[in-house]
Amino acid sequence: MSVGVSTSVPVSPTSGTSVSMPAFSLVDYVVFVLLLVLSLAIGLYHACRGWGRHTVGELLMANRKMGCLPVALSLLATFQSAVAILGVPSEIYRFGTQYWFLGCCYFLGLLIPAHIFIPVFYRLHLTSAYEYLELRFNKAVRVCGTVTFIFQMVIYMGVVLYAPSLALNAVTGFDLWLSVLALGIVCTIYTALGGLKAVIWTDVFQTVVMFLGQLAVITVGSAKVGGLGHVWAVASQHGRISGFELNPDPFVRHTFWTLAIGGVFMMLSLYGVNQAQVQRYLSSRTEKAAVLSCYAVFPFQQVSLCVGSLIGLVMFTYYQEYPMSIQQAQAAPDQFVLYFVMDILKGLPGLPGLFIACLFSGSLSTISSAFNSLATVTMEDLIRPWFPEFSEARAIMLSRGLAFGYGLLCLGMAYISSQMGPVLQAAISIFGMVGGPLLGLFCLGMFFPCANPPGAIVGLLSGLVMAFWIGIGSIVTSMGSSMPPSSTNGSNFSLPTNLTVATATTLMPLTTVSKPTGLRRFYSLSYLWYSAHNSTTVIVVGLIVSLLTGRMRGRSLNPATIYPVLPKLLALLPLSWQKRLHCGSYGQDHLVDTGVFPEKPRNGVLGDSRDKEPMALDDTAYQGSSSTCILQETSL
Repeated sequence: MSVGVSTSVPVSPTSGTSVSMPAFSLVDYVVFVLLLVLSLAIGLYHACRGWGRHTVGELLMANRKMGCLPVALSLLATFQSAVAILGVPSEIYRFGTQYWFLGCCYFLGLLIPAHIFIPVFYRLHLTSAYEYLELRFNKAVRVCGTVTFIFQMVIYMGVVLYAPSLALNAVTGFDLWLSVLALGIVCTIYTALGGLKAVIWTDVFQTVVMFLGQLAVITVGSAKVGGLGHVWAVASQHGRISGFELNPDPFVRHTFWTLAIGGVFMMLSLYGVNQAQVQRYLSSRTEKAAVLSCYAVFPFQQVSLCVGSLIGLVMFTYYQEYPMSIQQAQAAPDQFVLYFVMDILKGLPGLPGLFIACLFSGSLSTISSAFNSLATVTMEDLIRPWFPEFSEARAIMLSRGLAFGYGLLCLGMAYISSQMGPVLQAAISIFGMVGGPLLGLFCLGMFFPCANPPGAIVGLLSGLVMAFWIGIGSIVTSMGSSMPPSSTNGSNFSLPTNLTVATATTLMPLTTVSKPTGLRRFYSLSYLWYSAHNSTTVIVVGLIVSLLTGRMRGRSLNPATIYPVLPKLLALLPLSWQKRLHCGSYGQDHLVDTGVFPEKPRNGVLGDSRDKEPMALDDTAYQGSSSTCILQETSL
C-alpha cells in the first residue's frame, strides 16, 4: 500500500500551447475499448446467471461463497486507483526510493486485521461493518459511522474518476468527458446488475491488466536505457537510492519510522475497518479463507510497490539521457508518468493503449468498490433497520437502484470536480481525513469494554474536528506559501495517494524554506501520522467521556464485540509473572455486578439488538472476554 505519494491535480492545457500532443492510434483505442467491453461482459455474465433467483445476500455479499485468491486480488485492486499508478513513480522520480520503505508496514498492517478485526466481524455475521457499532454501542453510533463513511466516499469517488481523466487529456489529448462518461456508465451497469460477485471478478481481471500495463512500461523503458543494471547505477550515482533515514521527528515528511510505523495505522484504517474491504472479507466462504485472503494481499502489495518504484527509477534514468521538454518539466507531477509512457511507447501500436487500460482499470476497480459499498451501507444501515418488512424482491430492486443512483451521483461529482479548480485538491484530501477517526471508533469499541455510546459519539466528533483542523490548516498554509514550482518540485502541493488506496491522507507541503514554528509547525506533521494521531484522539476523548458518564454501567454489552487484547498480551508473560499478577478469570459475577458484562444467557444463547437469529455462545467466549488481570490486594 502506498500512502503519501506526491502528485497534484493537473490543470487543463492552455489553448495557446504550441507543443503537439502524442496521438493515439486506432489499435490503442481498440485496446482501451476492449477493457470496457470485457469488464462489462464479466458483470453482465454474473447478472444474467441465475436472473430471477438472485437474493440480497448474493447481490451484496456474493452469497458468502468467494474463494481466497479472487478476494485477495479484489482487496488489492479496491484502492489501487489510477492516481496511485501515476503517483508512485512520480514520487520515486522526484525524491528517490525512501518511499519504498513503506513496504515495511505491510506485515503488521495486514497481520492485525487478519487476527483481530476479521475474526470479530466474521463471527458476528455482519453485512455492513457499521452493524458492529450498533451491537457494541447503539443505533445512534451506527448511524454516525455510516453517515461519515458515505460523506467520505461520495466526495472521493467523483474526484478519483475525474482527476486521472484530466491528466490523460492534458498529456495525450484523449477526450476528457468521453473517458469520464464511458468509465462511469460501464462501471455503474456492471456494479448495479452483477453485485459484489461481479465487482470482485472484474477486479481480478483489472488487476491483471494493471500489472501487464506497468510491466510493459518497465520492459520497454529499461531496454531503451540499457537494462535494469544501468538504471540502478544511474539512480545510485545521482543519489536516488535512499538508505535508512532514522530521524524520529514526526514532522519530517518521510523517514523510516514515519513510513514503517505511521503507515501501520494507515493500513489499519484501510484494511481493518473500511467497508469496501470488510465487505470482501465477509464474502469469503469461511473465516479461514478471509484470513488467508488478507495474508495473500501482502506479496501482491510488495510486488505493486516494487513495480511502481521501478517505473520511477527507469523514468529518472531515461530523462537523464533524454531531458524533458520545457512543457514536460513544467507539468504537474502526476503527468510525468504519462509523458514518459508516450515518449517510450510511441511507435509501438497498442502499448500506449495497454497502459491507458491499466490506468483506467485502477479507476474502475476503485469506483465499482465505492458504488457497491455505498449501496450496501445505505441498504443495511439506513433503510432496513427502519423498514424491516421489505420483501426480498423489493430489497433487490432497491439495492440495484441504490447502486445506479450512486453511479449517477459519481458522474455528477466528476462534473462538480471539473468546476472546483484548486479546491479539487482539498476534496481529494477529505478521504484521508476521515479514515483515522473511523479507525479510532472501532478500536474504542473493540479494545475498551468500559467505552459507552456517549463516549463513542463525542470521541468520533473530536477526531473529525482534529482531522479537519490539521488537514485544512495544512492546505491553507500550503496555499499561502509563495514557493514557485520547479522541475524538481513541480507543485506547491503533494497529493498523497496509495498503492492500494489513492488519497489515503491529506495534502502536505513538499518542502519549506525555513523550519516552521507555532501552528505552522503543528500543520507540518507528516501525513503518515495523521491516522495514528486522529484515531488516538477518538480513543482518548472517548474513554474520558465514558468514564465521566458512568462507563457501561446499566447497559448490556455483547462480549462477542470485544477483543480481549490485554489477557492475550499477558498470556505471553512467564507463568510466574502471570501468577504474581493473578491473571485469569476474575469472575463472571464480579463483571456482571460492575456492569462490564451482562449476565451469561441461559442455554448458552445471546440475542443481539438486530432481532436476528440468536447467537450461540460457549463458555470460552465469556472466559476469553471476561478474563482480566489484577494485582493482588496485598500488593496494592
